[in-house]
Amino acid sequence: MTSQHLPQNVSGPVPAPVPWGVVAGLAALCLLWPLTGLTGLLGTGAPRALVILGLTAAVWIGVVGLGRVPRPVLTLTLTGLAYGLLAHAVALLFPVLTGFGGPGGAGAPAWTLVLALAMDAGWGALAGLVAAGVQRLRGVRR
Repeated sequence: MTSQHLPQNVSGPVPAPVPWGVVAGLAALCLLWPLTGLTGLLGTGAPRALVILGLTAAVWIGVVGLGRVPRPVLTLTLTGLAYGLLAHAVALLFPVLTGFGGPGGAGAPAWTLVLALAMDAGWGALAGLVAAGVQRLRGVRR
């Protein structure tokens, strides 16, 4: 084979790396659940859950949408996945703090973890789409 027939090294634009620090920082918001449970700050039940979810979504969209965070959909999808993993780890380590199970008890069957992580990643992807829209409206170049 001659050099004329060898594939050329075609290099296009290299995608920006995933900002893992942003992913970890935003995923840490899952700690709001046990912290508000310990302090009783937001009460209990659905009102507490709605406030925490709304606040988390607003922070995720605000940080990624108003910042120059590259690849917003991928970043927030991974953030949702990390959020779910961290929340699950906290629930396993401190079940009483999270409100799932009693001392030494497991909160939910293990098979539900896959569904919960898929849902968390889906919420992250949805927030990423909104953040990408905010970036586009602001004219942010990635």
